[in-house]
This record gives sequence, structure tokens and C-alpha cells, in this order.
Amino acid sequence: MNPAPVAAGDSIELTPIPAARGELRLPGSKSISIRALLLASLAEGETRLSGLLDADDTRVMRAALLACGVSLIDAGGGDWSVRGASRFPHRTADIFVGNSGLSIRTLVAVLAFMDGRYRLSGVPRMHERPIGDLVDALRPLGANIDYLQQPGFPPLQIEPAGQRAAQPARVRGNASSQFLTGILQAAPLLAREHDLVIEVEGELISKPYIDLSLALMQRFGVEVKRAQTAAGSPRYTVARGAGYRSPGCFAVEGDASSASYFLALGLLAGGPVRVRGMGRASLQGDVRFADVIAAMGGEVVQGDDWTEVCSQGLRNGFRPKAIDADFNHIPDAAMTAAVVALFADGPSVLRNIGSWRVKETDRIAAMATELAKFGAGIEAGADFLRITPPPSLRPATVDTYDDHRMAMSFSLAACGGVPVRINDPGCVAKTFPDYFAQLTALTGG
Repeated sequence: MNPAPVAAGDSIELTPIPAARGELRLPGSKSISIRALLLASLAEGETRLSGLLDADDTRVMRAALLACGVSLIDAGGGDWSVRGASRFPHRTADIFVGNSGLSIRTLVAVLAFMDGRYRLSGVPRMHERPIGDLVDALRPLGANIDYLQQPGFPPLQIEPAGQRAAQPARVRGNASSQFLTGILQAAPLLAREHDLVIEVEGELISKPYIDLSLALMQRFGVEVKRAQTAAGSPRYTVARGAGYRSPGCFAVEGDASSASYFLALGLLAGGPVRVRGMGRASLQGDVRFADVIAAMGGEVVQGDDWTEVCSQGLRNGFRPKAIDADFNHIPDAAMTAAVVALFADGPSVLRNIGSWRVKETDRIAAMATELAKFGAGIEAGADFLRITPPPSLRPATVDTYDDHRMAMSFSLAACGGVPVRINDPGCVAKTFPDYFAQLTALTGG
């Protein structure tokens, strides 16, 4: 197996993986790193962030905050010192967000109430990812946001906000939980004179990510009260005068979404494979992927900050159990389950994954195309994927669509006794730059 680093535009050929064992320390959580950077920048005092992920998405957020005048100092070893300010020093900035959905969606909500002029743009795919539901929720609160190209999509121009209306913010919950996260994290900017009430319209998808946002807000000194609307949807209230305060030091736990590939590796290649930095005490919703691995036949053991998986392994005749499961709460880790389903003892169905269609690529279409290359039978719907495993895998070349999770999840297909070529493996730099080196270390390549 060829190790990382690999340049964008290249390909990497993975030789068959007969076995894997060992342990690794996970990179810092992308979801926590981006949220913590923004909260620390808004908090009174100085915050020492340790274990921060160093990858494309977090670099985008750091660069955006620097452009806004926030003081960020690299203390070395993954530690950063952030001096917060409830109002960013620079009131004009041109911000590039790459393809980081969480970065743009949280920044827009905050910058809309900074009394400045900000332009936000990204890569071409970012300009195809909808943001209209967030803008629609912010405008009635006084936000002054214009679309610079296609209505409903970035790039965006933000101008100083008008008078804050004393009314609830209402946001659709069935498109992306990041829209709600953006408004929640901006809440203290909106709650200076009145309580801010946020009501979710319709079903709230990816709820564990909202729980994560609320837990981090609490760590930075802002309590959010939870209730329900008359229709049974979530309602959140942030009290007038609430403000972020530095917790002093904040440690970022390991990335649970990234852990999914190595937990699946332990399942398919025997293990034991142990990941450190993510366990039963994790704040992240994707820790629940350990339950999926157990349902598919893996032996799972967890501590507070580690998880280990083993099985008999495919080479000894083990076959994962087929599943029919709702992945609404862990859509990112569901991609890993889709590749594991190539080896299952029957057809598997992944349900409630409609949010895949507005991610880094249309993941339902992309996964269906690439899984079929290995000989799987595929039925794809608006929000589900049915995967019938082939009698034996075909060798295949996987296109990754500039989507880091396509590259990482399909690397697991090499456990099926065939070589697998991954195109543009450098796309993993978005969240896990040395992924292939870590995979090599565990598989003896």
C-alpha cells in the first residue's frame, strides 16, 4: 500500500488488506474545532484550545477569523491561543470558506450582526450548496444579506444589520442542522435587549450535532433553554444579556466521524483496532457508529476516551450482518456503513440520508455509482440507499468527487481481497491529512 502524503489530482492504489491491528490517536474533531474556534473568538478573555484539528476546514475558519481581526496565536503542538471579542475588530473582510459548510453557516449568522461589511465565497461546489433557509431565518431578525450570484446560494454579501425585531427566529430543521447551529452560536449577539427564541419548523435532522453545539455553548458560558412548540418541534431560548466567557483551557476530543473508518477496519480485517480520543464519554453523535458496528457483528469495547473493535475477519469467513437502519442522526458515518455493506450477508438499507445530497457532493448519487463499480446491486432513492453485496468484489477505481469521505470510506473496500485505486486521495486533507499513512500503519503496508 502506498502511504501518504499524496498530492491532489494523483491516485493511490491500495493492495488487498488481509488483516489490521493496532491503535491510533485520532485527529481533533472537525465539528468541535470549528465551533470552538468561533466561540473562543466571541468569548470574553483568552482561551487556550488544545488538540485542535489542523486540516483544510479548520484552516479556513482560522483564516476567516484572522481576516476579521481576531487574535489567534499558534502555541505549537495543536494548541492555539484565541483572544475573544464580542465585536470583531475588522468591520470589512473578504472571506474564503473553501468547501467548509460548517464554517460558512456559522460565520454568516455571526457576521450578519457584527455591523460590518463582509463578503463570503468558496470553491465552485460551495456555490452549489444551499444556504437560503439560513438567510431566510436571519433576515426577519434584521440581517442584511444579499446573494451575489444565484439566489439561495453563496457567494454572499453582508451589510450592517437593521433594527433587531423582537420576534422568534424560525428555521427549517430538515435541510441541515448547521443552519440551526449558526443561529444558536450567534444568539448572544441577538439577545442584547430581548431574549432570543429560536423555533424549528419541521423535523430536525442530525440532532446530535445540535446537542454538541449546546454543550459547547454551555462550556463557554451560555445556557440555552430547551422546550417544544405547540407542533412538537424544538424551541430554544437564550436569555437577554447572555455572553460568552472563556473557559480558560478547552481540549478538543478526537474526531468521531474519522473514527468510523478504523472501527470498520477492525470489523472487516479482524483487528483488534483501537482508536484513542473517542469513547463512551464523547460529546459527538458519531460515537453511535460503534452501535452500528456491533449490530453488524463486531466485538466492541469502549472506555471513556477509546473504542476498540475486532472480529474473526473477512479472510476467516466472517460476514457482517446486513442492516436496515435510520441514519438521520449520524449521516457522515453512514457512508462508512455503506461500504461495509459490500461484504454483508444480505442486502442492507440506509434510510433518512437525504442530507447527503447537499454535502461536498451529491453523496447518494456518488456512493451509488462507486459501489456499483465493485459489483453491488444498488437502489437509490431521494433519501435512502439499498445495497446488495456482490458474490465477490471486482477490482475498481474509485472517483472521489473532491469529497474527503468518499476517499476514506472506499479505502475499506481493499479489505475484500482486491486492489482498489482511489483517485484524488489528497482530498482527505479537508479533515484528515495523514489518513492513508495511518491506514498503512495499521495494515502493515
